[in-house]
Amino acid sequence: MGMTMTQKILAAHAGLESVQAGQLIEADLDLVLGNDITSPVAIHEMEKMKTEGVFNKDKIALVLDHFVPNKDIKSAQHCKCVREFACRHDITNYFDVGEMGIEHALLPEKGLTVAGDVIIGADSHTCTYGALGAFSTGVGSTDMAAGMATGKAWFKVPSAIKFILTGKPAKWISGKDIILHIIGMIGVDGALYKSMEFVGDGIQYLSMDDRFTIANMAIEGGGKNGIFPVDEKCEAYMKEHSMRPYKVYEADEDAVYDEEYTIDLSTLKPTIAFPHLPENTKTIDEVGDIKIDQVVIGSCTNGRLEDLRIAADILKGKKVAKDIRVIVIPATQKIYLDAMEAGYIRTFIEAGAVVSTPTCGPCLGGYMGILAEKERCISTTNRNFVGRMGHVESEIYLASPAVAAASAITGKISSPDEI
Repeated sequence: MGMTMTQKILAAHAGLESVQAGQLIEADLDLVLGNDITSPVAIHEMEKMKTEGVFNKDKIALVLDHFVPNKDIKSAQHCKCVREFACRHDITNYFDVGEMGIEHALLPEKGLTVAGDVIIGADSHTCTYGALGAFSTGVGSTDMAAGMATGKAWFKVPSAIKFILTGKPAKWISGKDIILHIIGMIGVDGALYKSMEFVGDGIQYLSMDDRFTIANMAIEGGGKNGIFPVDEKCEAYMKEHSMRPYKVYEADEDAVYDEEYTIDLSTLKPTIAFPHLPENTKTIDEVGDIKIDQVVIGSCTNGRLEDLRIAADILKGKKVAKDIRVIVIPATQKIYLDAMEAGYIRTFIEAGAVVSTPTCGPCLGGYMGILAEKERCISTTNRNFVGRMGHVESEIYLASPAVAAASAITGKISSPDEI
């Protein structure tokens, strides 16, 4: 029986010739990730193990990004815990204020994730790195602790769903529209504990930023991970960002998939997820008149340079609607600088938006964008659960940077074609 791309990576890291869905394995880890919310729990659990240090100081990444710069005393204490741990164990890849970025944009940018890796992170959107042909998945803080101590993790080998992407997307169709369409199609549990494997001729039209977005939101369809094949575009990205060797794995021709879906990208329309689940999708022509109070452009899903470019192109020379708050958050310091040099930051500010240092802040209702009762936000983030960004009676609409920017100008959910 053939293996999927994910199964081949897991087999190699478990020292096995082959694995099959449902099999329990112990795999070697190439990277263990934690942030300022999840790392303190893992650190305290690791202390209970009474281990002698970490398994490899170069294979742990600690990124302070959720409540940084610290929003209150509790977040400051959490960061202090992580900071002291990183210093005590001489962690190579520790990113604090001034160096930090949103973890899932920062790690690929720093070349810490490459094809063929097995990566765990105490954050559910760790599945982002599947865009590079790696197996990456979110885990709990206890698993993170065990990973930091031993360099290993237990997995149940996932079965897989194949998504065949064909055709060329229209002008405003991005990775966000594609993954929202897929989640709307299969539901938030449609790929529960399965590998979402993306193939097809349509991938050639997707930028790396598009692929990061799609892999990032695999978890919103219930997926254990999302993964793309390694093509020339992917290899060029890795060669630009990393000196690490990588290994390309390809699915066997007779690999077994639980289901297969074919999606013609040329037929897709801008897609929005209505409250209160990512599966509650409508295309832009089905939206109706939805007035908004706030726009957020950023996050580990859509805070990359291409996202900011698209938003800036739409906002250039225009003003955000009266009484609309627009918050733009570049995902890393490098993206912030690149956006500044390209003139995007000036465009945002002149349009009436505010631009923040990299942070996850508003995405999880942490800070810098909390919603009040009855307020509505259109956001390029990845979740729109009840109370996710503030009051339980607020509403979050998930969309692409293009739709978010267009909506900022009109004051209601709008198509970029209307601008």
